[in-house]
Amino acid sequence: MVILGIDPGLAIVGYGVIECIGNRYRPLEYGAITTDSNLDFPNRIKNIYDQLLDVIDRYKPEDLAIEELFFNKNVKTAIKVGQARGVEILAAVHRDLNIYEYTPLQIKQAIVGYGRAEKYQVQEMVKLFLNLKEVPKPDDVADALAVALCHASCLKFKEDFRMR
Repeated sequence: MVILGIDPGLAIVGYGVIECIGNRYRPLEYGAITTDSNLDFPNRIKNIYDQLLDVIDRYKPEDLAIEELFFNKNVKTAIKVGQARGVEILAAVHRDLNIYEYTPLQIKQAIVGYGRAEKYQVQEMVKLFLNLKEVPKPDDVADALAVALCHASCLKFKEDFRMR
C-alpha cells in the first residue's frame, strides 16, 4: 500500500510518500511544497494544489493521511492555513484517495508511544522507521512522514485486530 502523508501549511507543505509492505516501510519520496509570500493568496493555494496533484499522479497513493490543525495563537494565520489544508484535501478528493485525519497527539502516540513526546523524538523515530541517514528537513517534511507512518500503524493495528 502507498500512503501520502501531509503536514498542512501555506508557506510550507510537508509531504511524504511511503510504501507499506507488512511491517516494513519504504520512503518513495518526501519533500516540501513552498509558496512565495509575495504571491497573492489564490495563486499560492493554486501552486500547492498543482504540485500536490503532481505528487499524487506520480505515486498513485491509495490513502492520504493529514494532520489536523492545532493553533493557539494567531487566528488570521490559522484561517489561511485552514484554507490551504482544504485545498490539500481537495487534491486528494479529485484523485479518489481515501482521506484520514490525525491529531498531533495521535501521531506522537503511534510513532513514539507517548502522546506528549517532543518533536525531536518523533523525528528520530521517523529516521529509524524509514532507515534514513538523517532527519528530513525542514521539520514539516519529517512531520509529514510521521503522519504517513501513523496511518500505516493504525492500518496494521486494525488488520491485526480483525485477524483475532
